[in-house]
Amino acid sequence: MASAEYNILIEKAKAASSKAYAPYSKFAVGCALLSSSGQIYSACNVENISFGLTICAERAAIFKAISEEGPGFNIRRVVIYTSTKNPVTPCGACRQVLKEFGNDFEILCTCKSKKELLLSINELLPQSPAIILPSED
Repeated sequence: MASAEYNILIEKAKAASSKAYAPYSKFAVGCALLSSSGQIYSACNVENISFGLTICAERAAIFKAISEEGPGFNIRRVVIYTSTKNPVTPCGACRQVLKEFGNDFEILCTCKSKKELLLSINELLPQSPAIILPSED
């Protein structure tokens, strides 16, 4: 991706991956996302010896964004960086959480070899329903 917007997100995701706490898997991941408000949020994965308590970089970035913007937060674009030979896509849990905060956006997966994989959330989580929150009435 040649756009300046993607380049900024790639750098933020790469920087976030360098802060990952991954002593068990040695698999550092960084995520940077652009919200519809124009703000950028980045985060890394944080492992725990009780592996189910591990938080992925994608969910950490989303939760960070919600804590800043509130429930109206909406994703415009996501970049995921791994220090691998090939790009890695989000896990199933992250795909579901990503979809909760946007119905149609791009996810760029990139890595240290600079290979890229650009997919929409709908490609990663096909046939998922649009989000319809209950009304307060």
